[in-house]
Amino acid sequence: MKFIVTSSTLLKHLQTINGVLNSNNAIPILDNFLFELKKGELNITASDLESTITTIVPVEAKDSGSITIPAKFLIETLKAIPTQPLTFNIDTKNHSVEIASDYGKYKLVGQAADDYPKTPQLDSTSSLEINSISLAHAIDKTLFATGNDEMRPVMSGVFTQLNENNIVFVATDAHKLVKYSRNDTSSQKASSFILPKKPLNLLKNILAISDVPVKIEYNQTNALFSFNQITLICRLIEGKYPNYDAVIPKENPNKLTIDRQLLLGSIKRVSIFSNKTTHQIRLKLSGSELQLSAEDLDFSSEANERLTCQYDGVDMEIGFNSKFLAEMLGHLESDAVNLEMSAPNRAGILTPADTTDEHEEILMLVMPVMLNS
Repeated sequence: MKFIVTSSTLLKHLQTINGVLNSNNAIPILDNFLFELKKGELNITASDLESTITTIVPVEAKDSGSITIPAKFLIETLKAIPTQPLTFNIDTKNHSVEIASDYGKYKLVGQAADDYPKTPQLDSTSSLEINSISLAHAIDKTLFATGNDEMRPVMSGVFTQLNENNIVFVATDAHKLVKYSRNDTSSQKASSFILPKKPLNLLKNILAISDVPVKIEYNQTNALFSFNQITLICRLIEGKYPNYDAVIPKENPNKLTIDRQLLLGSIKRVSIFSNKTTHQIRLKLSGSELQLSAEDLDFSSEANERLTCQYDGVDMEIGFNSKFLAEMLGHLESDAVNLEMSAPNRAGILTPADTTDEHEEILMLVMPVMLNS
């Protein structure tokens, strides 16, 4: 089995799929890439059993065959070789791999392709199409709000709800929640599933660099994403997602509108002086003035700032975790934001005051923290 490929092209493809590999694999062969050569194309696969990603690399070849090659070894070698054609000579019987470059030859040993776990095949699937930039945007806006609690695995993923007029992505860790909707994508059949965090992280990084249609196929157990010669299959998280709509307060008469960067900057400065365990900051709203304050009694430190804002509502003092609030503001892109509240012990609703994309709708919810009197 022999093929010729440009070193930089191969490295780029390997780095695209390398993120799926674990540092500690239960099955040693999962430390390898699976190379399958057929009809002048090289299919390279990486897997951690839960997620499997395949990319197609154009190569010069007359042969066909397959082998698995140690991932770390191969990537480190390619990083050290300047852009040039490389010739791979592979003996599929004893699994030896010889790479010839302008500088010399490098030899390593792979493993039999037959021992590599089979890629899951999806039966009885439904499908839809979404633009890659839109999907990357949806993942970026929700993924940060997912939970890490192993006791509640459903909250460690992004809940995806397909409707006849839109697609909704939801993430929550019980302290914060993000609901992101797009009305330019829909499904003929209403359904929902929970996508795990790791493959979404991988997708986000790959999708953001191209503007192409992404086909999503799914059934009860798996979802498959295909675009740009790349295929990603991931196992869905089993379980029932919490009723997120029930926790979003519908009546929020007190509304603050303020410049997003101004508020974010103030939170970052004031939060330096907050308690390192609670990260609590206090928002005091009165007229057209917002007072932000924080204190850490253990270190006798405190900070106060005043900002001009547009506020329509009763005078109010409410406490939030500054880390959550800053994270949410950082994931919004609008110039100004609205913070809507009903009472100091009820969740605050953060939304963009001006929309940059008419097809998207985003709502962020943050739970308050009990203020020290």
